[in-house]
Amino acid sequence: MPIAFNQLQYHFYRKFPNRIESRNFDMKKSIEMVCRLLQLKAPRRKFKLQCLLFPSPTVEGVNKCKIRYNFTGNDLPIIVAFIDSFDEIYKKRAKQVGGCQLYFVSEGGECKLFSKLIGKWKPINNMNETLDVPCLLFFFFLCLLTRTASSIRTACHDSERSALLQFKQSFLIRESASTKPSAYVKVQQWKPDEKGKGDCCAWDGVECNYNTGYVIGLDLSSSFLYGSIDSNSSLFHLLHLRRLNLSDNNFNASKIPSGISNLSRLSLLDLSSSAFSGQIPSQVLKISKLVVLDLSWNDLELRSPGPRNLVEKLTNLKELHLSGVNISSTVPQILGNLSSLVSLSLEDCSLHGELPATIFQLPNLQVLDLQNNPYLTGKFPGFNRSSLVEVLMLANTSFSGELPESIGNLNFLSHLDIRTCNFSGQLPSSIGELTKLKHMDIYVNHFSGPIPSSLANLTQLTYLSLSSNNFSPGTLSWLGNQTKLTVLGLVRANLYGKIPPSLGNLTQLTLLSFAYNQLTGQFPSWLENLGQLTYLSLAANQLMSPIPFWLGNLTQLTILDLGQNKLQGEIPQSIFNLGNLRTLYLHANQLNGTLRFESFLNLGNLIELQLSGNYLSLLTNITINRTVSKFRNLGLAFCNLPEFPDFLREQDKLEILELSGNKIHGQIPKWVWEMSKESLSYLGLSSNFLTGFDQPISSMTNLRMLNLYSNNLQGSIPIPPPSIFSYSISNNSLTGEFSPLLCNLSSLAFLDLSSNNISGMLPQCLANLSVSLLVLDLRNNSFFGSIPQLCMKGSQLRMIDFNQNQFQGQLPRSLANCDMLETLNMGNNQLNDTFPFWLGKLPGLRILILRRNQFHGTMEEQTENVEFPRLQIIDLSFNRFTGNLMPQQFQNWINMKVVDAGNLSYLQASSDLQTQTYNWDNYFTYSVTISSKGTETDYEKIQEFLVAIDFSSNSFEGCIPENIGNLKALRLLNLSNNVLSCRIPPSLGNLSNLESLDLSHNNLSGEIPMELLQLTFLGFLNVSQNNLTGQIPQGNQFATFESNSFGSNPGLCGKPLSKTCTSFQVSPPPLSSEEDRSREPSLEFDWKIILMGYGGGLVNGLAIGHIYAPNIKECIIESALL
Repeated sequence: MPIAFNQLQYHFYRKFPNRIESRNFDMKKSIEMVCRLLQLKAPRRKFKLQCLLFPSPTVEGVNKCKIRYNFTGNDLPIIVAFIDSFDEIYKKRAKQVGGCQLYFVSEGGECKLFSKLIGKWKPINNMNETLDVPCLLFFFFLCLLTRTASSIRTACHDSERSALLQFKQSFLIRESASTKPSAYVKVQQWKPDEKGKGDCCAWDGVECNYNTGYVIGLDLSSSFLYGSIDSNSSLFHLLHLRRLNLSDNNFNASKIPSGISNLSRLSLLDLSSSAFSGQIPSQVLKISKLVVLDLSWNDLELRSPGPRNLVEKLTNLKELHLSGVNISSTVPQILGNLSSLVSLSLEDCSLHGELPATIFQLPNLQVLDLQNNPYLTGKFPGFNRSSLVEVLMLANTSFSGELPESIGNLNFLSHLDIRTCNFSGQLPSSIGELTKLKHMDIYVNHFSGPIPSSLANLTQLTYLSLSSNNFSPGTLSWLGNQTKLTVLGLVRANLYGKIPPSLGNLTQLTLLSFAYNQLTGQFPSWLENLGQLTYLSLAANQLMSPIPFWLGNLTQLTILDLGQNKLQGEIPQSIFNLGNLRTLYLHANQLNGTLRFESFLNLGNLIELQLSGNYLSLLTNITINRTVSKFRNLGLAFCNLPEFPDFLREQDKLEILELSGNKIHGQIPKWVWEMSKESLSYLGLSSNFLTGFDQPISSMTNLRMLNLYSNNLQGSIPIPPPSIFSYSISNNSLTGEFSPLLCNLSSLAFLDLSSNNISGMLPQCLANLSVSLLVLDLRNNSFFGSIPQLCMKGSQLRMIDFNQNQFQGQLPRSLANCDMLETLNMGNNQLNDTFPFWLGKLPGLRILILRRNQFHGTMEEQTENVEFPRLQIIDLSFNRFTGNLMPQQFQNWINMKVVDAGNLSYLQASSDLQTQTYNWDNYFTYSVTISSKGTETDYEKIQEFLVAIDFSSNSFEGCIPENIGNLKALRLLNLSNNVLSCRIPPSLGNLSNLESLDLSHNNLSGEIPMELLQLTFLGFLNVSQNNLTGQIPQGNQFATFESNSFGSNPGLCGKPLSKTCTSFQVSPPPLSSEEDRSREPSLEFDWKIILMGYGGGLVNGLAIGHIYAPNIKECIIESALL
């Protein structure tokens, strides 16, 4: 047995914990580990050891200090490296400035030192001799001896043997106490010999000083130790200990004993992942010689003493690892003075405040891990070329700013992880100079501009994620040289065009996601080369082709997501050869054909299947005695199902079931509510022909989302289980009243009961829901009576829609508590109140609809206090308002002054929901009915840039305020059917985005301002039924209007009226066609529905739910695997 094992084991295990598994270790592997250990000791010294085995002090094959040693398997020396004196020798005796040195002990015991001089090795007798020839290597390899177990060295001391045995006896051995695969019971052979003696220096995990026999190292990491430890432990009798490693055991929530201070000679203390708890004792700070301190991943706190005290006392630290320790403070400035620091790991420590920039510039720093401190801020400083940083991990912090161009100076950087931060600006092209970079993750930041082409230089990359940023549109031309990539995530990277065939070179890929881009063309044929793929997602692009047959050859696939494309044809039979598949998403394509569900049962590992939203006809009859997979996620929406599939009866692990858009008739059978009743979190049965329930639906104890809209359901409102988060049962034939039981649903965020026949008065308890509820949609029912108080303090309500009911009385003043409110729609009721000036204080109110009620009074009072800073749609039409339109009321409508035509998103309320397996981004798009271009128009979705004012059909009088012309974002303006007088203000010509202008049925006089010719987007104009005079302006949009736009104005003349002007007035000539084209809108205003993807993660999941019914809330499911 090699006697050097105990001396080497600790050092090997610390760097290579998975390599040493037993005492009978392989000599060659051990020597290779020594080589690697030395590389880690001097990582900046450039050298390569190809082999290290030799029977004699003969060195051959030396080339630029790349050392190769000969060996024969029958004459191997046994390594007994003096590891305990390594640091001392390394620092004090090897004082060379150039050349290479090799120090070892030969078989005869004679120590020799060889140096490399001009291609020749020669012995050196003087250890302090200075060499003249520079060398790339500063290399020192300890001593090699050919010895046996009978080697002459001092045995361990009786007292320390006894202390070790007592320490062993104080613990139980439990396999659950250690988690690493390399764990084994190191103390199993700790036994005295027949005489009660025995050399404890030969025990596993024990390291002794060669000359004195004192125990100087104890490595019991991953040893299955279970039990408590206190200051009376015999461990603290080992007063000569320099290295103590008890990591990856279970000390049963013990506090770190104060007796630790007895071990004052410790240079290394590793108690990581060992179930310690409580405050880190001040006694740890008394161990002033500590070079390595690792207390990570325990239930510990560092409060008193705090991090500043620790840094002040332990000034020799090179490695400080406190990940998972609750520090809950800022990072002390003094940490930036700890110049010896090589590795700093403070992950998940509840740090906050700004990180001192000096930490990045510590001269010896190689590893910096600060991830998962979400309130920690900071910016990258400039980096010098002298920096030794290899690892930067800042994921899930609040770091911000730009990546400096000087990041290219980090010559040794191999790992960059800044995902889920707030970085912005362009990625610097110098990032392509990081030629040693292997891992780069910038997922979920705000980077903009193009993806730099210099990324093509990063040929060492194995992991790359650029997902979910704000890059400008670009192609994949920079990708293809990174042939070592195993993981590639480019989700939502704004990519377009065809996927280049050069990506076929990336044959090492195991995970590939291009989801949520605008990639086009055929299904890429080069994918057939990527035989190691286990995860492939091309979801939410515009790929147009059949699914290729050869896809069935990628037999390693476990996840395949091709959803939301334009894939056509039938599903190829080869798909059913992918026996490892666990997830198959083919939803929202144009696939067709008749398919037997039984075919999917050949995929024995399949637990997630999404076929929704195609043109498939699915046959669900299953052969008798055929085993059916236990699905977790099953989407069969729009699959022409005539009934509930019978095989669902046996499904007891479903979390998601989508059966919307089929042809299922009649009652929902009782077994549906018993199926997976403890696991189901989402159930979609909308857009069928269901009529009722065989039993109450409250039996599903974990149901979070239930969609029953657009059926023929009758009876009273079914009460969902208390766990419900989103409940939509709109567009049915429900009757009865609003049950007070609904007020008890404390988790409810989305409630949509719209378009039913529900009546009665709303219960007073409704305000109880405002703390959790985001959306309350009761429109198009028959509710009556006064509206109860809706909002308590702390209300979360974003949208309230009571449109088209029979409510009476006043608006409830508790609406002033709805600080989060964005949409309030009380239109088409019988409310009798004055204008709610008090709503102007709501900071986020964007839509206010009071049309067709009995509101009255003037708009003149309190106008100096009215703000409505974010208001963009206001409809007061068909009420009884009187008085003048006051300029002050328009002055504060700031949101109507800012033009943002590039924002194509929709107004909506959204909220994340996380279940045990899935992340959901739930959103409910707002809708309104307003007058546009002379007709009432239903806007089922409201784009961010729609800005509208409708004060029509009231009794407003006086002049139109000039400052309405400052509301440059206006697209719809309707002041018709009032008694307004004076002239049309020329300032309306400043409303450059205006599309519809209705001033009809007033008492306006004077001429139509020529400035209105500037309204090149104007598609509708009505100034009829006024007292206007003069010639109608000619040209531009005015040339498109019919005569009814100007009728009943006796004083008007000119086209399109038949009346010619008696006194010719010169109008500006129409623009030339070329000028006209130059004024064409850069953005075509189009009310198409745009289905947008949401979510994140290196690999995004699928969008399912109500993407097939755009007027209802849409749901996104994410399955983030990385």
